Order: sequence, then C-alpha cells, then structure tokens
Amino acid sequence: MNWIFLNRNFVPEPEAVISVLDRGFLYGDGLFETMRVCQAQIFRWHAHWLRLTQGSEFLKLRLPMDEAALHRSALELVRKNQLAHAFLRLTVSRGVGPRGYSAKGADRPTLTMTTHPVPESNDTEIPRWKVVTSSVRVAAGEPLTQFKTCNKLAQIMARSEADATGANEALVCNTDGFVVEASSSNLFWLEGGIVCTPPVASGILPGVTRTVVLELCGALEIPTKEALIKPGQLRHSDGVFLSLSTAGIAPATELDGHPLPFPTLVENLRREYQSLLLRETSPAV
Repeated sequence: MNWIFLNRNFVPEPEAVISVLDRGFLYGDGLFETMRVCQAQIFRWHAHWLRLTQGSEFLKLRLPMDEAALHRSALELVRKNQLAHAFLRLTVSRGVGPRGYSAKGADRPTLTMTTHPVPESNDTEIPRWKVVTSSVRVAAGEPLTQFKTCNKLAQIMARSEADATGANEALVCNTDGFVVEASSSNLFWLEGGIVCTPPVASGILPGVTRTVVLELCGALEIPTKEALIKPGQLRHSDGVFLSLSTAGIAPATELDGHPLPFPTLVENLRREYQSLLLRETSPAV
C-alpha cells in the first residue's frame, strides 16, 4: 500500500482526495518542493524548508505546520512507504475559498506529501542529456520566478517542446534573450576552467542543488562566476551541465543538434555530489 500525507494524516493513496474548489487546482495558488531521499533521510531538508517559507511569505500563504513537525511527518511517510531512496514531493495550496481570484476567506491551506521511487540507474549511470532551446520566455527580474509556485505552465510548455524532439530537457531564455535555466533545472557552463551560472535576478529559480554545486566548486577550488550567455554562445562553451534535486548533476552532451564537450571537470563534480549526498544522509550524521 502506498501512503500519502494529507493535512496531518497518513491515508492510503486511493483515499487521498482534495476538493475541486481548492485554489491549487483552480489557479495554481500554492507552492511545492521536490526533495531527494537517500538512505531514508532527506537531503538538504532545511534548504528546501527555507525556500518554502520564503515563498509562503511572498505569496502571503500560511504554512499549516512548523518545520520540525513537518520534517517528522516527512520521515514517517518515507518509513511507511519503505523507500530508502526516493523523491519526496511536498505541496501546499491556499486551500478552498470563495469563487474568484481574491484570496479572502481562503484560510485553511491544503498540505500534501508523496513519495516516488528513484530509478536504479539514477546514481549509477552518468546521464548524457540532449537539450534544446525552447521558444518559451521567462520574465527577467521577476521575483515570482524565485519560488516554486504550483503554476508552472511556462515550464510545462518548454518541456513539451523538448519531448516533441526526443530531448531530455529544454533550455529557457529570459525576455532579454539570455539563456537562464531549463524547464526543471539550473544551468551551468564552462569557460576556460571557470564554472558559470546565471544570476538569480535574471529570472531563475535558485535551486537547492545549484547551491550545492557552488559549494562543491568552492571546496574543490574551482573558480565560479555568475554571468549571462546567449544561446549561440552556449553552443561554443567548454561544457554544459544542469543541476536538479532528482538527478543531481546532469551533463548536456548535445544542444540543438550540436555536440557538446563532456569535460572531466563535470564528471568529477558529479562524483563529488554523489559522495556528498551519501555523507549528508548517512544515519551516523
């Protein structure tokens, strides 16, 4: 039996239902986080919690549980579903309220958590992703892009373009014409041994794994910088990779049909990431 956490209760999946009047369903009025579970522990839980709370403050959406209680419930869900290695999805919506866009009267948030098995190849095989540049644009300087809201239509449209070409992921440009992220991941590229990534202000989601990559570069004394790049320039970089909670570090080996180099530096970063994941989720830690 697969268990779902719904509003402080553990319920069997077939019984985990919410109202059709929930604002998350009607308008995407909510937030979510996707976390990696390794060795039955949640990797970088507090970082995800911080982003969730920052998003809730921005949206003026009350979180119905504090961090400690929610963390305990998340670990219990992992235990009940017997998944030592999994993805944990946490979603909180504003709940049911009167008809219309106004949030007045919607004061009982809906909170759910689900777990999903990790494919066996996720940690053992190095992904080699084909990526394409999407026609979708995100607004440069828009603060809403910094939070994982439940309205992800732009990302869905971008990923649909990737799916239509058989690619693994779609790169997204901002309204200034710079490549800033992918549909579900953060972007990195190499320039002369420097690891580059777009700044948050360019319209990206500040990913938890993005922060981990920058930490690893610091520990390995790999220089980093925040920069902006156009699609044509990216094709001529020394290497491209993506970061996301579900896959960690994913090298891109083809962009819009053009082969990309796969430098040893990226392979080393992925290996260091996997080692950090195991260390930080070890029961002894």
